[in-house]
Amino acid sequence: MSTPTESAAVNQKTRELCQTILDQPEVKAMRRNIEVFMADEQARGQYEQLMDAGQKLQEQQESGTPLNQKEVDAFEALREGFLKNSVARGFLDAQDDMRRLQKTVTAYVSKSFELGRVPEESELDSGSCGHGCGCHH
Repeated sequence: MSTPTESAAVNQKTRELCQTILDQPEVKAMRRNIEVFMADEQARGQYEQLMDAGQKLQEQQESGTPLNQKEVDAFEALREGFLKNSVARGFLDAQDDMRRLQKTVTAYVSKSFELGRVPEESELDSGSCGHGCGCHH
């Protein structure tokens, strides 16, 4: 007996869903924004500096080391500069949009398994993962 993941029909329909998603103009725009960012050395450099500075501050905070105001101010300056870059802003927006799209697709698939049918939009949880979850969405 084959499992659902081995089913040619399920695989084919999953591939069709993926292609349908990729064919959406909004998704194409998201991908373009990410590609433009990846090709922009200045924007990528700003991003790397920002991530490095943020990581350093987080490590200091987690270790109980008091944060140096000069370092915090430098981080904020990097952040503001990054957010003023339209290529960087497009990248961040595209990332957020892709996460929301992925969350929506995952919610529909998960709820379909739970209900044994395709859910109505109103049946999708926008709150927690369920009773006792503890995630506090």
